[in-house]
Amino acid sequence: MHNVDAAGLGIGDDHPPRIMGVLNVSEESPYDPSVYDDPGEAAQYVDEELIGDGADIVDIGLESANKRFDVLSADEELERLHVALETIESVSGDAVFSIETRYAEVADTALSKGFDMVNDIAGFADPEMPTVCEEYDVAVAKMASPPNLERPGAVEETDWAARKSADWAERADYVDQIYEALKQNGLTDKTIVDPAFGGWSEAQTLEDDRETFRRLREFRALDRPMLVSINRKNFLGEIAGRETDERLPVSLAATSMAVERGAHVIRTHDVAETRDAALIGDAFTERSRSVDDDLSVTRLDVHSSRELRAYLDERGVDPAVADDWYALAIEVDGLQSEDRDRIRSIVDDADASAYRGTNNQVLIVGSVTGISAVKTCLRDEDGDLSSVGESLAQMLE
Repeated sequence: MHNVDAAGLGIGDDHPPRIMGVLNVSEESPYDPSVYDDPGEAAQYVDEELIGDGADIVDIGLESANKRFDVLSADEELERLHVALETIESVSGDAVFSIETRYAEVADTALSKGFDMVNDIAGFADPEMPTVCEEYDVAVAKMASPPNLERPGAVEETDWAARKSADWAERADYVDQIYEALKQNGLTDKTIVDPAFGGWSEAQTLEDDRETFRRLREFRALDRPMLVSINRKNFLGEIAGRETDERLPVSLAATSMAVERGAHVIRTHDVAETRDAALIGDAFTERSRSVDDDLSVTRLDVHSSRELRAYLDERGVDPAVADDWYALAIEVDGLQSEDRDRIRSIVDDADASAYRGTNNQVLIVGSVTGISAVKTCLRDEDGDLSSVGESLAQMLE
């Protein structure tokens, strides 16, 4: 997993889950506790209720993204930017400040005047957005959206037949559309992907959100950290039969599950409670790795053929290998040439397959039974191969 540096804040598998607190300076925003138009009051809220409660990132919105409201132009967002800038100048606490916008022009101005990162709710629908973020070398959260600045999140409104193919559009499901929308106009080196939970269009259903959540791990195949915004969302409230003001418990349960499934940033209005739930999810996340000097053995976190294809392609192995789905994928790095040849020979004799990556790592894929057989054989070998066998034994416990 590719980690991202957001103004010195590490985001990714190698770091704890990060909490993004929310401040709105948009007078039309529906969630009153986070809406301020006075910079002094806003700064106090940020210090006491966000940073004070554990927010690593403060996301400041200039307009409501609710589809019931008219979309502001870039100029209209810029007219409100001064409130956000005066707020962050008055904050005494330490946090990464993110500007929520769909416009590259607004992002450019905000970054030049003190903001640290961008939260693009239109998913690079403005094709200049990735260029601006790369020029400032900042992290950018990219929400899945159509190539339409006025329709954030409404991925099903994309003309998929024209963008991909008529055949693809016919067979693709909602999660497939989300995945493809996140690839729109590429990914910067510091992109954080956001699968776009919530009612962004009339066509999006609660079942769409539930299916996206069930398959959250698939977005790890994009090899970028993931942000989720699930705080008090309808698809959670409907399961428990709770209205918005009663949905904190279901939000916290989902937060722990989201982190376990690969989320790295949780956007929330309930900072303190969400932080605790995220830490629980992180503590019980299974991403196994064993390191001994220059030798490392890693159990790749793959739960679908899509994820495995991405890992294979990244390592220079034919992605077609993933067409036959395997239960386990293990990467061994740091072996000498003779040991690489030996381990591939051992694997080929079991119900598994071994492939050499572009950086001389060995990728082993196979069934649980096959990997277990490889483990048994390797434990009878000498040196590093025996160590690999012991690492596999621990991972299969």
